Amino acid sequence: MSSTDISMTRDVHHVHEEHDEHHHDQNFFEKYIFSLDHKVIAKQYLFMGIFWAFVGGFLSILFRLQLGWPEATFTFLEPILGGWIENGKLNPEFYLALVTMHGTIMVFFVLTAGLSGTFSNFLIPLQIGARDMASGFMNMLSFWVFFIASVIMFWSLFIETGPAAGGWTVYPPLSALPEAIQGSGDGMTMWLISMALFIVSQLLGGVNYITTVINLRTKGMSMTKIPLTIWAFLLTAVLGLLAFPVLLSAALLLIFDRSFGTSFFLSDIYIAGQALSNTGGSAILFQHLFWFLGHPEVYIVILPAMGLVSEVIATNARKPIFGYRAMIGSMVGIAVLSFVVWAHHMFVTGMNPFLGSVFMFLTLIIAVPSAVKVFNWIATIWRGNVRFTAAMLFAIGFVSLFISGGLTGIILGNSALDIQLHDTYFVVAHFHLVMGAAAFFGMFCGVYHWYPKMFGRMMDEKLGYIHFWLTFIAVYLVFMPMHYIGIAGFPRRYYNWTGFETFNIFTDLNTFISLAAIFGFVAQFIFLFNFVYSIFRGRRATENPWHSNTLEWTTPVLPGHGNWPGEIPAVYRWPYDYSKPGAAEDYIPQTVPFSQTQSSNLPNEKDFE
Repeated sequence: MSSTDISMTRDVHHVHEEHDEHHHDQNFFEKYIFSLDHKVIAKQYLFMGIFWAFVGGFLSILFRLQLGWPEATFTFLEPILGGWIENGKLNPEFYLALVTMHGTIMVFFVLTAGLSGTFSNFLIPLQIGARDMASGFMNMLSFWVFFIASVIMFWSLFIETGPAAGGWTVYPPLSALPEAIQGSGDGMTMWLISMALFIVSQLLGGVNYITTVINLRTKGMSMTKIPLTIWAFLLTAVLGLLAFPVLLSAALLLIFDRSFGTSFFLSDIYIAGQALSNTGGSAILFQHLFWFLGHPEVYIVILPAMGLVSEVIATNARKPIFGYRAMIGSMVGIAVLSFVVWAHHMFVTGMNPFLGSVFMFLTLIIAVPSAVKVFNWIATIWRGNVRFTAAMLFAIGFVSLFISGGLTGIILGNSALDIQLHDTYFVVAHFHLVMGAAAFFGMFCGVYHWYPKMFGRMMDEKLGYIHFWLTFIAVYLVFMPMHYIGIAGFPRRYYNWTGFETFNIFTDLNTFISLAAIFGFVAQFIFLFNFVYSIFRGRRATENPWHSNTLEWTTPVLPGHGNWPGEIPAVYRWPYDYSKPGAAEDYIPQTVPFSQTQSSNLPNEKDFE
């Protein structure tokens, strides 16, 4: 049976399910809580992602207060932090916990689950022409396992001994010895359990995304006609499916070391002068396992943002995406290479210099497909009839941040330079620009662009402009000075540096960075207000407010479960027929046959029907 036949068979099956659904009145819990509708599940991921983003941002403000004013007292925080403030000073171990939880929340709970979980769920069925995900139950289960993981992680913030404090990478032996520090106790156990559940959630979602894209495309939707967003989500799911089990194994082995006396990651450990019984383990082994996931994780975070940005740029530049096949090839190249560069995070572990040179070469090679994407985005914008919507501004901001952060990645990819810069703020600035801030800009870009299809209303564009400019300025004010102090040798992970005369000259810059961070965090409340207010009072959207070509804009303004009320439309062309010479309008949806656009057909398109 051909893929088209399978797709049509599935289509008939889903039409039947949708018909049956009309005769079953869903109660509130079935419709909004334990929903099988991919659009509702996407919103659940989005709401959880926004919640975690503000929690993670608030934690960063707390430790930036310490870094900006290391000698100040913060008695005003005692009602919030209680015993973690001692005589007006932030507890040093709690500072480590703040950094640990901030990194964990932002990387995994916001930029992985919040970004990919939202837009993969929302857009895959809508853009490929499917009634829903391949398994609605598995999709629902994926979110609720993530929700349980979130509850455990959030709960760990309030236990007496404090949350995990071993860094977001939880390197042993600190994370493997419950007695090491307070943050190595129950908080670390809860961190590991939460992360194990989180990984199970991502694997359930990933299997569903891949199956849906491969099997449920509508008639005519070949792999060369799907939007770049779908290519990005598909490759992201493949990355997660191959890489997350490795981190799961590392977490489980770490639990064994902590609770059952094994020695996978422990050897020759002394506490208070007493030798522990652990022998034969290797802490470096954990680093290999962690970063084998950790570097693909960078692209699990950034690839969905790349897909969203590609779609928004083409739509708002009113031009075909430049180099569609090159964009697909570059994403495939990034996905493959991301699995063979993990040890560039480990240049300082004492690895063999020859091995380091191999990973250095591969790391520098991965810049090539990234540069192809940047070139194609700029070429798409070049001389386009650009509409500066809020989504387009965030897309352009993404490209800017990706270039800025990517250039510093080339510096850190050189092992000789990385050894000098690895433990400085240069690394913090690099990965926050290229992965953190850039991925957030991609997420904002997606929310502003697909908000009308999610909620049937428009977000306020003027508030969107204000949100963009304040955030864009704040991000550069925070992270560009960090590059400077990093090159000057200022170390990361220090709670207080005022005892070092060499570092005291950076006090004013750290104060400036902290003020900029607070400014940027406050600016996000503009987005939050705009997001919530527009759900209830925003201007009502039309079916296709952006005059876009992809299939989701052929559904009703607020599509029900099943997406299309009648037959799913067939696809005849790629999704980027914008400003085509001879066409009546500056866009031609994928559902328009070539027989209806004779005046704009290219020679090779005359025989497509």
